Amino acid sequence: MIRVPSPAKLNLFLHITGRRADGYHELQSIFQLIDLYDWLEFTQTESPQISIDGLNSVDLEQNLIYRAAQALLPYAKQPGGINIRIEKNIPMGAGLGGGSSNAAATLIVLNKLWQCGLVTEQLARLGLKLGADVPIFVHGRNAWAEGIGEHLTFIDLDQKQYIVLKPDCFISTQLLFSQKTLTRDTKPTKFC
Repeated sequence: MIRVPSPAKLNLFLHITGRRADGYHELQSIFQLIDLYDWLEFTQTESPQISIDGLNSVDLEQNLIYRAAQALLPYAKQPGGINIRIEKNIPMGAGLGGGSSNAAATLIVLNKLWQCGLVTEQLARLGLKLGADVPIFVHGRNAWAEGIGEHLTFIDLDQKQYIVLKPDCFISTQLLFSQKTLTRDTKPTKFC
């Protein structure tokens, strides 16, 4: 059994600078990883199936952990069954990137277990197909982000303490970004 942390992130600010033809939004942000973690446990099994325990509120086919494992199967030199158990501490629908972080942790661990041989950049590109902020978690570093969140410039940030308050509601990122009143024309800024 392998047990790994899956961190949350904060967007220290978010500028939406435009909307692409495919519906994604162009943005600028600083991603700050924080010490709030989900924990994932990976146990190889005799069965060829991929199973997820601890996140029953999400359909298996929509689960980013499951989708990450499926995305790696074509590269696996030693594929095998896996049971992934999640201890969920990052609130869902809070904008903290928990699902994307879980997907990134799955890509990293199964890349090794299944001997896929993919390097970090390849995992980040594969992760981008799962979600715009999966690459930041694959790299595991704070970054200035542009594009849809995939163009990353890694930065060192002073360690600060943050208080994260989450109201008792779920906010869908897709629903939030589809609001007609959302400002989509913030003037791009430069990061030095």
